[in-house]
Formats: sequence, structure tokens, C-alpha cells
Amino acid sequence: MNYHLTKVSSNAKTGPIPVSTSHKDTCPESCPLKAKGCYAAGGPSNIHWKAVSEGKRGTDWETFTAEIKKLPKGQLWRHNQAGDLPGYTDTRSGIAMLDGSKTLELVRANKGKKGFTYTHYPVIGDDIVNKYNSTVIESANSDGFTINLSGNNLQNADELYDLAIAPVVVLLPLDAPKVSYTPKGRKVVACPAETSDRVTCASCGLCQLTDRSYIIGFHAHGVSKKTVNLIAKG
Repeated sequence: MNYHLTKVSSNAKTGPIPVSTSHKDTCPESCPLKAKGCYAAGGPSNIHWKAVSEGKRGTDWETFTAEIKKLPKGQLWRHNQAGDLPGYTDTRSGIAMLDGSKTLELVRANKGKKGFTYTHYPVIGDDIVNKYNSTVIESANSDGFTINLSGNNLQNADELYDLAIAPVVVLLPLDAPKVSYTPKGRKVVACPAETSDRVTCASCGLCQLTDRSYIIGFHAHGVSKKTVNLIAKG
């Protein structure tokens, strides 16, 4: 599997920070956007993602983490504008388990930097694999690398928040306001980079904060936003 680091992104939403892209096979079966709806699976983003997945761009994991280690101290960077964390997925059973060793290597490479990412790896329930995933994610957040749990709708966001292991983000319906609330009354703030042309990930950095008291929401977008909108509505 290949991993690619763009040291200065030209993406208008992220701003000029380092961003990475991981092989498509890193996406677990537990992600409802994998079949249809992933914003990165269309347009220019998909051209780059496909090249990385086919081994035409990027490097192996060891070289990739070495590049992360060389980033300047205090550098804000986004892991995975496309893709997920390294792990193992059984397409038949749907079981998806994080690779704890590789995740730890990434956490260590990020030391002194401000890396953040999102994951759809399953963490809810007493299943031994899900509990393992929870432990890996909680440990990463405690050690300075921010992994946001990705909620599919507001109810799912509450379930993830209840775990108290990591910050949470959630898909929002197209018509959701800038500020909304989950069924349990938790505040959801729409991504500032979505609601203002003056804001980018580079100038915002909220997704990198592990101790925020609110959930960040992302409105359905991309070429399959109608499908995503249905997922977000639950």
C-alpha cells in the first residue's frame, strides 16, 4: 500500500498545510460512504487517490512516517484527505481492525507536530476488535495525534461521544444550520471552512483539538451528496 504526503496543499478548504493521502484499501467496510458517497471518490481528488492506490504515487509506510517526522515543530497537518488509518478489513465479515503498530509509528512521527485525522473504524460495542480499536484511538489522542471519530448522523455522534475516547465529527444533512444539536443535546458546529470563504483548516485547527466540548459537523457534499444526505438524516 502506498501513502502520499503533499507538503503544501493547494486545496482551497485545507489551505497551505501538509496533507496526506492513503491507499483506498485503508477504508474499512464499516464506512457507509465506501460503496457510494465518498467526496474523494469523484473529481480531481479521485485522480490523485487512484494514482496513490495503484502505486503510481507515494511511498511505503516507513518512508511516509519518516517524512512526517521531518515536518517542522508545531506544524499543523491533516492525515488523509482521502483514505483512513492503516488496518485490516475482512470484506466478507465486515470486521475491521486498526493496525496498532503502524498507528503507534505515526503517533511517534507526529511528536511535536499537530497532526489530525478522521476514522470510520468501528469502536462501539463489546466486540473484542472494536474494543481494541477504541484503545488504539484513545492512546493516539492521549499522545498528541488527534483521531476524530466519524459519526454517520446525529444519533451515531451521540453514541461515539458517549465513549469519551476521542473528539467526534459528524455528517450533517444539506439543510442543517450552522449550529445544531444531537438528540442528547450536544452542540454541533458546522465546519467553519464550509461556512466561510475566509476560513481554511490552516487558519482554523478545530479538528486538531482533542478536548473540545462540541462536535464538528460536515454538510453532505461531493458528487454523491444526495446519497450522503440520506445517510446524514439517519
